[in-house]
Amino acid sequence: MLLGRGKRMVMGAERKEPIPAPAIDEPHAGATHETAVFAGGCFWGVQTVFQRVKGVTATTAGYSGGSASTATYDQVSSEGTGHAESVKIVFDPAKVSYGTLLRIFFSVVHDPTQLNRQGPDVGTSYRSVIFYTSPEQEKIAKAYIAQLDAAHVFPKPIVTDVTPLKAFYDGEDYHQDYAEKNPNNPYIQVCDVPKMAALKVQFPDLFQDYKHK
Repeated sequence: MLLGRGKRMVMGAERKEPIPAPAIDEPHAGATHETAVFAGGCFWGVQTVFQRVKGVTATTAGYSGGSASTATYDQVSSEGTGHAESVKIVFDPAKVSYGTLLRIFFSVVHDPTQLNRQGPDVGTSYRSVIFYTSPEQEKIAKAYIAQLDAAHVFPKPIVTDVTPLKAFYDGEDYHQDYAEKNPNNPYIQVCDVPKMAALKVQFPDLFQDYKHK
């Protein structure tokens, strides 16, 4: 993750109001936890946003889309593994729905119209992906993308892939809670602090403080 020249426009920080909620969402069926996996650029920022969402009980930065043998940062950074930097999110669906997580993903976390990049980070490992873990998640994600595109919420079409989760591989320990452990890192200050601020502004009822253990 390197800072490019010029100012990076953080999609979520440009908005004062969140994008529309999904018209289709999953009903709470009594489960106490569910898993979502999203990729939307550098996993440091994706993780640090979702850590601050009420109802999220655990997050892990890692890799999805490739094989176990290539699930290391050095190999993924070569852009030849098929992996995307991803975040596994465990959440309580009684407190926050899958559709709401998608709304945050599209509102605050990243720009879903950028193909194989996010701001200064370029390559397929930074692509936008929803790795669904159930047919219900697939249906909700595809319907929401169609809803947002039909309403022209973004100036360009959404390029987010919706694909089944085959496997998730945990990232290296030093990537976990990276934004929390390195708050003064210039990349975190420029790229990720605005996302955390946007979450608090756009979703005040869902925002929670987070401190790494």
